[in-house]
This record gives sequence, C-alpha cells and structure tokens, in this order.
Amino acid sequence: MLDLVIDARPAAIMPGFAVQRILPYRLRRMLGPFIFMDHAGPVNVAPAQMHSLDVLPHPHIGLSTVSYLFGGQVTHRDSLGVEQIIRPGEVNWMTAGSGIAHSERFEDPAALAGGALEMIQTWVALPEADEEQAPTFANYQPQELPIFTDTGVWMRLIAGDAFGLKNGVRTHSPLFYLHVVLQAGARFGLPRGYPERGAYVAKGRVEVNGRAYTPGQLLVFTPGLDPVLVALEPSTLMLLGGEPLGERFIWWNFVSSRKERIEQAKADWKAGRIVLPPNDSAEFVPLPDDRTRPAGTGGSPAPQALS
Repeated sequence: MLDLVIDARPAAIMPGFAVQRILPYRLRRMLGPFIFMDHAGPVNVAPAQMHSLDVLPHPHIGLSTVSYLFGGQVTHRDSLGVEQIIRPGEVNWMTAGSGIAHSERFEDPAALAGGALEMIQTWVALPEADEEQAPTFANYQPQELPIFTDTGVWMRLIAGDAFGLKNGVRTHSPLFYLHVVLQAGARFGLPRGYPERGAYVAKGRVEVNGRAYTPGQLLVFTPGLDPVLVALEPSTLMLLGGEPLGERFIWWNFVSSRKERIEQAKADWKAGRIVLPPNDSAEFVPLPDDRTRPAGTGGSPAPQALS
C-alpha cells in the first residue's frame, strides 16, 4: 500500500530562514514530474527582521516553480520584468525553461504577523522537449481553480487533472496537484490513472491501513492500489503525482536531463548571462562553491531557493 514514508528535514534557504524539505530525498528523488518540495512556516518574526527572510535573485533552468500559500503574502520579481504579489489560494507558476532569475521578497509586515506566513513550494521538471523553451510566468486567481466540497471534505485543484476536475493552469506533462482539507472522520482516496501518487500531511493526522501519519510526512503509495486516507482530526493534505519523466539531474537550482546542461547553467550564472530581475537587480545569490560534480538527481549543493 505504501512504498515509502518521507519525513521532512530542516533546510536553510537564507540565513535565519529554515524550511522543511520533503523532496528530493535520497531514496526518492521524484514523484511523477515533481522533483522538489518545501514547506515553509508558519513563520513568525518581528517586523524589523522580516527582510532576513528574503530570497534574493537566483537562477533556474529546466523546470517550473509552483508557489502556493496557506497564509501571508510574498512578492515575486523575475527577469521577465514580472512583479506579482501572491496571496493564499492563488498559484504562481513560473516556467524557467532555458533560464530565468527571480526573487521572493517579504515586504508586508502584516503578512508575517502571528505566524501568518505559510507556503508550499514545488518544482515540476520539464519534459526533454520543453527544457529549453522560453521562460514564462503566470499567476492564477482562486476563482480559476475549481473547488469540490462534500461532507467533511474541501478540495481545490491547483494544477492538472483529478477527480474529473480541470483548470487552465498550463502544465507540460500529465500530473495532479491538490489542496485538500478534511474534517475529523472524513475519508478520502487518491486520483486514479497516475502511476506515481503521494499525499503530504501539512496539518493534522491521518490514518492509512490502521497506521497514523503526522505533519511533515509524505506518503508515497504503491502503483495500482487505491488507498483510503481517514482523517483522525482536522487535517490539511497536499496530493501530488503524475507520469514519471525519466532521469533528471539537479544541482543547486538547476534541473536538466543532461549533465552538460547543468555545467552550462553554472557558467551562465557566474558570467551574468542569466539576466537579473530589472526591478530587483541590486543583489543576488552567487554560484555556490562547486566542490562536486552533478550526479543523478540529488547532486549538490542543496537547492537554495524556495521556488
């Protein structure tokens, strides 16, 4: 029923800003096309310290970043000139393709008051045919993301196709990504038709086959089976998965099907060939000291970015 349970590990994004990292994991580098997943917050800092959370401009290639908030707000700026505040219930979907730089800034003190800031960040690897596409960015408002409700169940489709729901979020391969809220006693299954499926417990406690699972755990399910998750208390889940894309290499914020492309991305960032956001170009994250060469998905150093 369960192939693997992944426990989130602490990871430092910027000095003073730690998150819970779920993917990649040494025993499970990807889940469908999802190659990275972080859970940040709830974050509660004094207004004078909020800029210590800022994620400075940094580069990406070969992936789409997906930002989704439970609370607070974040300002996104990128090298396309986009400036977008993302709020709870919205989706920021940035496709890096051949190369993009962006920042995540925390600029509204009210957004951090009382531990309000909480967000999930994922990266979706691109199919080989799309890895070098021109970069794009889109923000999707809550009314564009269909919601389903039933007794004890609330569900929003963030992206993909699941339970007969679809939306206009542009994806590049078959996948599903859902925000699910269950009341105590509610029972919920997983979307069918995908070979790789998982459920991340963001809040609460759920039971599968008589065993309880708690916040910070990603449950990876055996293909072909249809598990039932039972909420033991009010719970928030992120369901995700899809069709696998094949081997990918990851080094820092770069993802590619080719090792040599990772090396080119390193050189491009170091030489300034990946343009900084025009409205956030005074500082940036330098290329980490390269003490290792890329190795299968999970090369080092660890990803810097929230998204």
